[in-house]
Amino acid sequence: MQTNETVPEEPPVAEAATAAESPAVSEAPIAEPQDEDNGAAVQEELRLAQQKADEYQDLWLRAKAETENVRRRAQEDIAKAAKFAIDRFARELLPVKDSLEAALATEGATVESLRAGSELTLKQLVAAFEKSALTEINPVGEKFDPNRHQAISVVESGQEANTVVTVLQKGYLLAERVLRPALVIVAKPAS
Repeated sequence: MQTNETVPEEPPVAEAATAAESPAVSEAPIAEPQDEDNGAAVQEELRLAQQKADEYQDLWLRAKAETENVRRRAQEDIAKAAKFAIDRFARELLPVKDSLEAALATEGATVESLRAGSELTLKQLVAAFEKSALTEINPVGEKFDPNRHQAISVVESGQEANTVVTVLQKGYLLAERVLRPALVIVAKPAS
């Protein structure tokens, strides 16, 4: 009888060993050009990244310097504003002072001429106050407002309770902010 046995073939070990030793199949020459190309590309990317980083640092330094300049200028402006804030008001008061000096320098002035000069000087002063947003608080007959008035005393009166009866000293507002409260006497209900 014949058997159909197949003999297993030996693995091609010899061929694999021969192929690995062959110089045509060597991997080193193929990898080397890729590494050089990659190295040059990496170097170029690194150079570009460093260039961008230098550019960003320069922009940051410029922005920081500009911010410092703006801060310094703002501080100078605030200092000047505080120093010269009264400039406009002082300019408005100069004519008032001139009028008072002229009245005092007049020889042989009569009571009537001094009174007329004082009234004109007062008008100049009131005009200077108006131009500087300085307004008078004269609350006779108004309800007592502790934000604008300072009560000195309370008296019985025929007026409604908590109403200003008398103003002892006028108050003043500077741009709607109380500069000086009015000193007042307030009515209390009759007992």
